[in-house]
Amino acid sequence: MLKPAGRNRDTVAAKAAEGWTLDRATSSSRLNGANGLRTGADGRIYVAQVAGSKVSAIDVDTGAIETISPMGGGIVGPDDLAFDSAGNLYCTEITEGRVSMMTPKGEYKVIEGDMPVANPITCYQDRIIAGELRMGARIMELDKNGGAPRVIVKGLPMVNAFEVGPDGKLYFPAQGANEIWRVSLDGGEPEVVAKDLGVPDSVKFHPDGYIVSTQVYSGQVLKIDPRTGEKEVLADIGPGLDNVAFVGGRTFVSHITGSIHEITAPGVAKPLVDKGLQWPIGLAVGADGTLFVADGGFTYTLAPGGELQLAGMLFSPGFPGWVRDVTAAGAGEWVVTTANGDVARFRPAAQESEVLASGLDLPMGVDGLPGGGFAVAEFGTGKVLMVVDGRKEELASGLDRPVGVAVAGDGTVYVAESGAGRVVKLAGGRKKTVLDGLARPEGIAIVGGTLYVADPGAGEVVVSDLSGGAREVAARDLPIGAPGGAKPVQLGGVGDMCGPMNTFTGIAAASDGTVYLSADAEGSVLALRRA
Repeated sequence: MLKPAGRNRDTVAAKAAEGWTLDRATSSSRLNGANGLRTGADGRIYVAQVAGSKVSAIDVDTGAIETISPMGGGIVGPDDLAFDSAGNLYCTEITEGRVSMMTPKGEYKVIEGDMPVANPITCYQDRIIAGELRMGARIMELDKNGGAPRVIVKGLPMVNAFEVGPDGKLYFPAQGANEIWRVSLDGGEPEVVAKDLGVPDSVKFHPDGYIVSTQVYSGQVLKIDPRTGEKEVLADIGPGLDNVAFVGGRTFVSHITGSIHEITAPGVAKPLVDKGLQWPIGLAVGADGTLFVADGGFTYTLAPGGELQLAGMLFSPGFPGWVRDVTAAGAGEWVVTTANGDVARFRPAAQESEVLASGLDLPMGVDGLPGGGFAVAEFGTGKVLMVVDGRKEELASGLDRPVGVAVAGDGTVYVAESGAGRVVKLAGGRKKTVLDGLARPEGIAIVGGTLYVADPGAGEVVVSDLSGGAREVAARDLPIGAPGGAKPVQLGGVGDMCGPMNTFTGIAAASDGTVYLSADAEGSVLALRRA
């Protein structure tokens, strides 16, 4: 029995069937990533979590976390947040291109529905100011009653988390320029405050009057004099930092992967919440036993007996894009499907990738074919494609929401039809059911004539002998899919940076008999083995 943990701690314990064992290959995550931060009137830090469509509150003394707006609630993909004096919560919904408001009673409404890549937001004297993380961005003052917004300034290079300074001007990261700018709330020409940074993605004012700014690329937290632009490093936490909040003069910063750190002294950052996996999604095992974990904008490798190591991220050179699924393609090489509709070869050590095919409609599962090429499930069209030598060829069509793909040793392609609740095999463009009666099968894997199916609709892993059709449930009540077994909220894209962030529950089988499972509800990878 595997006790609940992390963000899924209130569910039932997962159970391995007789003859199987179940363990965590990685630790679980307490947050679904961590993006915007804001201190509430109660002294807690409120955290926006794009990946989880969730807002949580953290007690900075105890580390206790409470969900304020859950996945499946009114708020979708919140990236930043702010409060007015009445306690209304405002969130930018970056994948929806809108700004929402939630009252203290939990009532929800959209106050601005036309803000592409909505990201930063702040409340200043109960004035609601929000902006866009895109080239040519606008910063606007919004009407909480839904009236027409007032454009303060436009044509900006990717605006991120901002705040009004002691001088009454709005200070913001001009992320595309790698600078911090300020502008009057009445509009006018922006002024440059600081240059040559590490790609700033937040600007907040410490109670002592200086700027604290996180750098998403360099991973540094900078202290900046707003009068001179002079800067010093407060801490170096690692690439992927996102936002800042203060509680009684204490400084807290968020990291996209879900950690919250307190900077307790220059150069010292103490974790309040440890980092973890945001989703995770696709899994693959290399010939040397290394596990590759696709976690959207971040990817990792896990060597046998080791710990997760970052393989690449959206802000690192040569990254192929927001990654869904993966298959091993040689020593140190992986082929991935991305949210941008690409199939790409990725070499993490060399920090390089090569697009093998583009223009796919929601590519999901991928696996290698004998003799070269790759089979790819195209969820958007209901097809399975073969990608080979830069070409796309149709292997099958008319599938009901295909997700996972696995290729047997003889070259037969198997596909999980999540909409039909079955796994089929393809032969000559026709499909034949090999396993049915499933709830919502997603990831599949094949090793040595055995088929492994991740079924988040039922919270199970199903194992089937392909030669005789015998099947068994190897584990049940698993933390897969959304918490409580619900279907995860599927997010849209983020402007030009990322296409639709559709996810699924991945599974991979190693030659030693270990079956790895993406426990996306708790943000971990599980290891299932025969006892």
